[in-house]
Amino acid sequence: MVTEQHPHRRDGPGFGGQQPKAVQKALAMLEAVAHLGAGATAKQISAYTQVPPATAYRMLNLLVADGFLVRTPDLSGFALGRRTSELAYAAASSEPVRTVADVLEGLRAATRHNVYVASFRSGMLRLVDTDPDHEVVPASTITRNPHAHAVGKLLLAYRPRALRRIQLRALTAHTVVDPLALRAQLADILATEMSFEREESRIGRAALAVPVRERGAEVIGGLCVQGTVGRVSADNAELVEFLRHGAAELNGLL
Repeated sequence: MVTEQHPHRRDGPGFGGQQPKAVQKALAMLEAVAHLGAGATAKQISAYTQVPPATAYRMLNLLVADGFLVRTPDLSGFALGRRTSELAYAAASSEPVRTVADVLEGLRAATRHNVYVASFRSGMLRLVDTDPDHEVVPASTITRNPHAHAVGKLLLAYRPRALRRIQLRALTAHTVVDPLALRAQLADILATEMSFEREESRIGRAALAVPVRERGAEVIGGLCVQGTVGRVSADNAELVEFLRHGAAELNGLL
């Protein structure tokens, strides 16, 4: 087996048979040029990477040919090339991938209210992430009676066909069960892009919800905050802004 002690060995195309090691050496050379700066000579790069001069020079020429390195104007040294710069720019400009759980964790840390998100995909209401640290109206109550809850009203406003499948039952004395009154509420939700209910699903509780959208414009879910009557209100501008900001972070994640 031919080793690095035989610098006169001429490999075939590319880096020869030991490709993983060759790739490591090539990357080490890019790192060396970045560290030593533009104008680093082949001798300096060879010493920095501990790659034999003949092998280093051959690899440097290949990196130049592929655009990862360029020759300095006087041809005495090397500098990072266009393709290396493009890789660095892509790495710097890319944002870490966030999930629904990541966003909700941040929202819950910023409020004492119950915060959760629901999906409207396929025209059905499904709670995606409920708050484990706060009491919430049972998911079954919300999904069976969307007309009595803020996030359910969002579904009915943006997916009006869902109205055909529900029975307008009164869960409390405040539940809106009159079809005309409910339709008026849904029209107001579309106009304001905000849904509010007070003691319709549970006495002493109120909820506020705003739509969550796909990366385009389609509404695919809702972000909801629920708490005690008085603390959760459609007139609470700070709370409304808090929800809208959270929904914007969730856009495209559901």
